[in-house]
Amino acid sequence: MVSIDDAIIARLKTHGEKFEVLVDPYKARKIKQGEEEEDFLASPFIYTDVGAADKASEDLLQKVFGTDVVEDIAVRIIRKGEVHLTAEQRKEILEEKKKKILTHISRHAVDPKSGLPHPYVRIENAFEKANIHIDLFKSSEKQIDEVIKALRPILPLRFEMRSIAVKIPSEYTGKAYGVFTEFGTLRKEEWGKDGTLYVLIEMPAGMQTEFYDRINALTKGDVEIKIIDKS
Repeated sequence: MVSIDDAIIARLKTHGEKFEVLVDPYKARKIKQGEEEEDFLASPFIYTDVGAADKASEDLLQKVFGTDVVEDIAVRIIRKGEVHLTAEQRKEILEEKKKKILTHISRHAVDPKSGLPHPYVRIENAFEKANIHIDLFKSSEKQIDEVIKALRPILPLRFEMRSIAVKIPSEYTGKAYGVFTEFGTLRKEEWGKDGTLYVLIEMPAGMQTEFYDRINALTKGDVEIKIIDKS
């Protein structure tokens, strides 16, 4: 449970009344986006005025919300009302969303001319140049397409998948599996008599360079990699 000092106020005005709750700012954001969260209240009460510590009566809650269950009412207040974040909290959340969106693009898109991923810094510079604004209460996933559309006039982007064949010596196969599942989807695997593993893995083109670095580091360079297909 978040402390009262770190909590923010979520406020809903309805039926001529004002209702407020003290909530965790990060969990409140997820609730407002439609997600489910637990232990998001800093105080187990519904207030008519947090500053004056005036609590809403059970009769009033029943009249307006049809229930006096604090958690259920609080969720409705968060989703239908206003969530008041501090400037620092807003900045931190927006930076988190921006990083998540730009990381997704850097890992999934390539430069159409070179076929190589754009460096993260290049995408970030294009983001700033395009003057793109992130929606605080909209999930990162739902904003990716909008950001891509805004970036394209400044930064050429192409999204494609790569099918990559990999040959791994037996002594590295255990650790390699974790890398495979992290970067893509295994489409085929075969085992040689000596324990050598042959796999066909499909992954976003933008992740190809990072995958090469990881698998080469894991095997100390004792690996064979070949691009089979681009789509």
